[in-house]
This record gives sequence, structure tokens and C-alpha cells, in this order.
Amino acid sequence: MSKKQLFDSPQLSITIERLCRQLIENHDTFEDTVLIGIQPRGSFLARRLHCRLQDITGKNIPLGFLDITFFRDDFRRRTQPIQANRTHIDFIIEDKKVVLIDDVLYTGRTVRAALDAMIAFGRPQKVELLVLVDRKYSRDLPIQADYVGRRVSILPAERIVVQLCEQGFASDSIQLVSQDEK
Repeated sequence: MSKKQLFDSPQLSITIERLCRQLIENHDTFEDTVLIGIQPRGSFLARRLHCRLQDITGKNIPLGFLDITFFRDDFRRRTQPIQANRTHIDFIIEDKKVVLIDDVLYTGRTVRAALDAMIAFGRPQKVELLVLVDRKYSRDLPIQADYVGRRVSILPAERIVVQLCEQGFASDSIQLVSQDEK
């Protein structure tokens, strides 16, 4: 197995700062904007972005977490039951600009499920997608991110491993992992 470092802690900090600045450029005062992290892994990134955005802007920006377990199209196809996460959205998204946040954009199926799940909280004015890593050329659905930390072209057998301090790791690390051929 071989690993290639995509982000270390300093690179991730720079990338998060850039993503925050792009969000500020497009959402200005965040008056009608909310952030929603897709559970489970998108919530860690969402918290970090939220904290940095509030530090920069001095604004109280609504943050929520969305569980998509029962909206997945493979929910009944799995042999093992999926462990559901907690949805926590204590605000209405009706006529709001929603920034959906996840760590990796792969096939687009997670985002599709999130869009379905989100409708229970109202009809947003606009939905944008922010991801840390965009796996290009791997979509099953026509979904693309509006804000991207890094785009990578990788083989289907390769995977992205995201390890953030918020998940209990000693330091941040995002790696491309591939099986070595024999």
C-alpha cells in the first residue's frame, strides 16, 4: 500500500483560510446564509470553517449537521445496517442560501441524498457545495462543487483518507492511498 500526502496541517490551514475568504467574497455579511455539514465526516470540516468564518467576520453564522442515512440510495442494499447519525438543524432554511459541506466529493450520491434530506427543513433560495477534496472523473451523478480545497485525478481503486484533529487524530492529514501492484 502506498500513501501520498495531499494536505498536512499547515497546508490544510491555508486551504481552509482560502475557502473562508471565498465564502466571504460570495456571501458578504452571511445575513441569509447558513452552513450545513453532511454527517458524519463533513461535520468536522463544517465546524472548523464555521469557527474561522466567525473569527474573521465577527458574525453569528447558523451551523447545522445533516444525517443522510435514510436518504441514501444504497440504504437497503447493504448487508450490514448503517449507523445513523444525528441531524441538528435548529433553524429554517426557507429562502436561505445553504452551503453544504463535506470532506470528499466522489460519486455525487452523498450530495444527492443530502439535497433530499435537506428539503424537510424548507426550500432554500440557493444551495452551494463546499468540499475539501474533489475526486474528478468519478461522478455517477451530475454534481459539482462550488468551493474546492483541492481537485485530484485518481483511479477508482484509490481512496482519500481524511484525518482531522477534530476526529481525535494527533494532527491533520489528508492522504491518497493506493494498493501497490505485485
